[in-house]
Formats: sequence, structure tokens, C-alpha cells
Amino acid sequence: MSTYLLVHGAWHSGQAWERVVPLLTEAGHRVLAPSLTGHGDKAGLLGPEVGLDTHVDDVVGLITEEDLTDVVLVGHSYAGLVVSGAANRLPGRIAQLVHLDAMVPVDGERATDILPVTQVLIDLAARSDTPWRIPPLPELPPPGGLFGVTDPADVAWLRTMVSDQSALCLQQPVHLDNPAANAIPRTHIHCVGSEPEGFERRPVPAIQPNGTPAQVWELETGHDCMITKPAELAELLLELG
Repeated sequence: MSTYLLVHGAWHSGQAWERVVPLLTEAGHRVLAPSLTGHGDKAGLLGPEVGLDTHVDDVVGLITEEDLTDVVLVGHSYAGLVVSGAANRLPGRIAQLVHLDAMVPVDGERATDILPVTQVLIDLAARSDTPWRIPPLPELPPPGGLFGVTDPADVAWLRTMVSDQSALCLQQPVHLDNPAANAIPRTHIHCVGSEPEGFERRPVPAIQPNGTPAQVWELETGHDCMITKPAELAELLLELG
């Protein structure tokens, strides 16, 4: 049995994994899909002081409180920063680090460094009455959809779980200064086929920090693959467990 810890991206909540969790559980694994501070059941905690460090603390706290070991730690989108920061602090408890269509940082980088368009969102929010609150991205014409989700029923469901994000999440740097974290095997899963026009993904280095060849998989689907292709995503994750 493996332990999967699934971490949602910006604006989302742990509910986003609702279709994936039972598939991993039925295969005999323990699965946790918490909502980060300011989202889901913790939405009431959202404030200008909530940042990337808060969310790294969320994940580190859960791992230590539940005494989790051999964790397959999965970070979607913005949570690539979150899981990287958590792995830096608890490398001995992480069996696999999975970047799911995620931001992949180096030490000291912010979300704005990896995806500069996020600075535009911060600037727009700065001109509002609540300059620290960044609302979810708008729905785009197909194939863009709402975070890559285009089915009307799925879009309606997704709208029930997305909420504002604190700007500080996109502005705080991630700390990756623990050499022991380099030993953790990493997998990159890219959602392909419906990327926004002009989108450029940061290339994955051919060699992982632990010296082994990079492992990069692709899913032909939109960004929120846990909603659009849960079975296919679960199948890939089970290969790591």
C-alpha cells in the first residue's frame, strides 16, 4: 500500500480530486486530498497573509500529524511550488514527487517567475477594492474552457469549488535549499492538446536531480485532468505506487 497526497492548484479545493480518490483507494492505497488554507472547507481562512509558505506549512503539517511515510506527493498547477517546498522540508518521507501539469521551480523562484501572466492577475487585483484577492480565471472558448474543462456539466461542478486566491501565493519564493531532496524521484505529467495560444511550457531537464533520466508522461486533455480524465490519470499514478 502506498500513500498518495494530492494537492490542488490555485483557486481550486481538495474536491477537485473527487473522481480520482476512489480509483486509487479501490486499488488498495491510502489517499489524502486536503484543501489548502483559504479554499474548500478552509475558505473562511483566506486573507492577505495567506501565501505559498502557508500552503507548504499545510502539507508539511499534514504529513507530520498523520506520520505519513513513503508518500507519493502530487502537485497540480500552482501546487508544483507547494509540493516542492514540502519535499524540501521532509525529503525522507517522500517516495515520489509528481508535477501534474505544474509549475516546476528552482530555489528562490515565485509563481510570477515561472508563469509571468500571473503578474497581470496581480496587477488587475491591485486596482480593485481588495487588492490582495485574485478571482479565478474566466472561462475561455473551447478548447480552453474553465481550466481546460469544457463539458457544461463539469464546468458547472467546477464552479462550485473554485474561489479567490491570495496574491501572496504567487509572490512568495519557494525554498529549495535541502540537498537531500535531490534524491527524490520525480515524474512530470503534462496535459497536452488544448494549451492556450502562446503558452510555453518550461522544458524538463533530461536528467533528474538524482541523476536518473527524466520521466515525462502526457495526457491528451485540458489542464484539470483530474476532472476530465480521472481514470487515465489514476492509471498513471498507480504506476508510481
